[in-house]
Amino acid sequence: MSVNFIGMITTHKNSEIHPSVGPAIDIDYTRRFAKAHEDAGFDRVLVPYHSNGPDAILTIAQAAAATERIQLMLAHRPGFTAPTLAARQLATLDQYTGGRLGVHIISGGSDAEQRRDGDYLDHDQRYARTDEYLDILRRVWTAEKPFDHHGAFYRFEQAYSEVRTVQQPHIPIFFGGASDAAIPVAGRHADIYALWGESLDQVRDLTGRVRGEAARNGREIAFSVSFRPILADTEEKAWARAEAILAETRRLRAGDGKLHPAYTGPQESEGARRLLAAADRGERVDKRLWTAIAKETGARYNSTALVGTPEQVAEALLDYYDLGVTNFLIRGFDPLEDAIDYGRELIPRTRALVAQRVAQRKAA
Repeated sequence: MSVNFIGMITTHKNSEIHPSVGPAIDIDYTRRFAKAHEDAGFDRVLVPYHSNGPDAILTIAQAAAATERIQLMLAHRPGFTAPTLAARQLATLDQYTGGRLGVHIISGGSDAEQRRDGDYLDHDQRYARTDEYLDILRRVWTAEKPFDHHGAFYRFEQAYSEVRTVQQPHIPIFFGGASDAAIPVAGRHADIYALWGESLDQVRDLTGRVRGEAARNGREIAFSVSFRPILADTEEKAWARAEAILAETRRLRAGDGKLHPAYTGPQESEGARRLLAAADRGERVDKRLWTAIAKETGARYNSTALVGTPEQVAEALLDYYDLGVTNFLIRGFDPLEDAIDYGRELIPRTRALVAQRVAQRKAA
């Protein structure tokens, strides 16, 4: 199978080493960021969701207008929009973008962040709601006549959507969540299961469990893993750059923490716990996995890196490909500049290695 690369755009420049300054929306930066990913050869770009940030649906529309070919992925949290309305919104977006939309379902890993938008369900209840929510989404997208629904979280009568998705039977569903409450939901609904950049052993374990849940539902599932590649023309320079990123992250966190991107995040997230478990094995795990930023920030988001030359990092990605991972979400600590650099060096090298692997398997 081929490999897909996913980037992530934000509405202004920010990362662990670039605190947010200025207005929340920089229209020119947003458009340039999206177009840079398309020009760099990314297959898809994610627009994240934050309880205090710009609306992701409207940002997706801006990214779509700035690009022509790249696929889009909307981070979407169940619970704040009725699933009947969300189904029509997403189908409408898929129509206006020419069938380029995917949706990344995030049930929410931080009680505090959920409550900013008025959601007081606990962790496991949120996944139970997501299960029902996704049942409704998929049915609205595909139902040939109006239907009623009386569930634990939603109740409505004669729901129906005149607008259909361009992609059939519906737009692809990405899904995040590594807890015992999340994995059965992934097995029932996810087309692509997304996890953060864990060690090879952790990825082997988690993808195996999710694969088993999908099989119990008569389904197959693809996988995505997220990394923060740190590249340089020599290995020594790459590690020096990593240490400089860590030093700057620490410097900024020592100041006004409220200005730092790691100030808030999924504190109850099982994904965060798993990244910290990887960090407990040391700063350097497997060939290239660097956990220092995850440990420094509490692993509140995808924060592990692969460090080395483009050739070395491509080889590390191939190890995950050999575990069945066919999607890689990669974003840098210098977000726009790194996206351009990945397209120049990392993406083509990884595609070439994957093509070689596919040819070897066919020959065997």
